[in-house]
Amino acid sequence: MTQQKATDARRDRALAIHSIDRFAISVPELGAARRFFTAFGLDVRDIPGGLALYTYRGEHCWASVHESGRPKRLEYLSFGAYPEDVEPLARRARESGAVLTDPHPLSDGQGVWMRDPDGIAVQLKAAGKVTPATAAVMEPPAASINAVGAAIAPARSKGGQVRPQRLSHLLLFSTDVERSLRFYADVLGLRLSDRSQDLIAFTHGAHSSDHHLLALVKSPAPGLHHSSWIVRNVDEIGLGMEQMLAAGFTEGWGVGRHVIGSNYFYYARDPWGSFAEFSCGIDYIDAATEWPAGDYPPEDSFYLWGPSVPEYFTVNHEA
Repeated sequence: MTQQKATDARRDRALAIHSIDRFAISVPELGAARRFFTAFGLDVRDIPGGLALYTYRGEHCWASVHESGRPKRLEYLSFGAYPEDVEPLARRARESGAVLTDPHPLSDGQGVWMRDPDGIAVQLKAAGKVTPATAAVMEPPAASINAVGAAIAPARSKGGQVRPQRLSHLLLFSTDVERSLRFYADVLGLRLSDRSQDLIAFTHGAHSSDHHLLALVKSPAPGLHHSSWIVRNVDEIGLGMEQMLAAGFTEGWGVGRHVIGSNYFYYARDPWGSFAEFSCGIDYIDAATEWPAGDYPPEDSFYLWGPSVPEYFTVNHEA
C-alpha cells in the first residue's frame, strides 16, 4: 500500500464524516433488550421511552433502543463530522440529489437529515471523533504463574465479565450494494476498503478508522445485520461467548477469524435475529494511508477458520 507521513487523525483535503456517532433501533419490548445488552457487557441506561447503550464507565452513548411493539427495525444512523465540515457535506448532499428530510422523531433533532438509497434515515452532525486515532493493540492474555515460574492461563473463576471498549463498525443489509456504496462514498466521504463482487463491501473513515466503519451486504430489504464491539484480546472473545451462553443466549457464530479485516470474532444472536459481535485484532487504516481495495472471491472473503456458518446468520429479519 502507498504510505505517507501520518501526522494526525485528519486526512488533508478530505471532506468526510469521521465517525459513526450512534445508531438507533426499535424493538417489540425493552425487557429483552435490557437482558441481552447487559449480558453482552454494555452499560444499559434508561432514557425516556427506551434504553441508551454505553460502554462500562464510558461517557459516549453509542446506541439507543426504543420500544415500538413491532418487529425490530433500524431507525437511523448518526454520523459525526468536524464542525467546519458539516455545511460543506450538507451542500454536497443537496447537490448530489440526496433526499433531505426532517429529523427523525426518536433523535436529538440536531444536524442535517437525509435518507440513504434504501430509505434509512441518516443524521449528519458536528460531533467529537470517536473512531480511533491509532491502531488498537491486542492486550496479552491474562496469565498466572505456576509453581515453576511458567506463565499459564488464569483460573476459569478469575475470568470476570467481558466489557467491550467501543463500537467498531456496523454491517447493514442493502438491496443494492453498489448503489449504497456510491451514496456513502460520494455524499459522506467513506472510502472503499475491500469487497466481494456485488455481495458485500467494506468502507473506512477517511480520517482514520478500523478497516471497516460501515459495511454493506446484499439482501432483499434494508436493515441492521450486526454491531461490532472491540474487546481486549482473543481470550475476551471466548469469555464473551461463554457469558452469553450462560445468560441463555445460546445462538451465535464463532469463535473464528475473518479474512477481510483480519479480526477475530464471536457473534451473539440477539432476541430479534440480528447480532452483536465481540471483536479484536481488526486491521486499521490511518489518515495517511491510501488503502488498496481488493475484490475477493466469495469463497476467500468470509472467514479463515471457525465453525460452520449457521443458516440463520444471513437472514434479514427486517425484510
